[in-house]
Amino acid sequence: MYLNSGTKATIENRKSYLLLKRFVDITGSICGMVLLSFLFIILAVLIKLEDPKGPVFFSQKRVGKNGKEFKMYKFRSMVSDAEQRLKDLLELNEVTGAMFKMKDDPRVTKIGKFIRKTSIDELPQLFNVLKGDMSLVGPRPPLPREVDEYTSYDKQRLYVKPGCTGLWQVSGRSNVGFDEMVELDLIYIRKRSILFDFKIIFKTVLVLFGSKDAY
Repeated sequence: MYLNSGTKATIENRKSYLLLKRFVDITGSICGMVLLSFLFIILAVLIKLEDPKGPVFFSQKRVGKNGKEFKMYKFRSMVSDAEQRLKDLLELNEVTGAMFKMKDDPRVTKIGKFIRKTSIDELPQLFNVLKGDMSLVGPRPPLPREVDEYTSYDKQRLYVKPGCTGLWQVSGRSNVGFDEMVELDLIYIRKRSILFDFKIIFKTVLVLFGSKDAY
């Protein structure tokens, strides 16, 4: 279902919600980076020990609100030439639509498998939240090549800031196809509120310690 004009107007005009959401984003990202700084150091060492030549962090161009592109940060979980090797794996894609997912992706390192399984690789996105490119909660930020395949319907998920976590991530994640992900994102956009955001954050914490759906 397309978002109607009233919903679109509400997305832009809920100033009190947007201000409170930004306050939560800033506070949450700063607290997260401080509390998790020791974990960041441990992961940096482990990543370097397995692959000394590659960087600790991986940056990738993503598409945010209203189609604006930005660099998203992650802990590197793949070999250094992962992007170059992708073209040889596209036919092995295990999800439908404009995404690439492969359960036994040969590009993933040993430490990479662990941090992906626990979603720890996503933690550097707290920097993106602090910068304002992302929010703690919102739709998954797509790659430009994915957006190139979007229909006008799919592009509705770009009406709001992308998030570190969202309704898709706590609803099955890699087991959810692209079309279902879009529907979940549109449900979030219609229903979003501070209380709804906190519910998703709480569910995300539970997923981090027990998910079998991330890869």
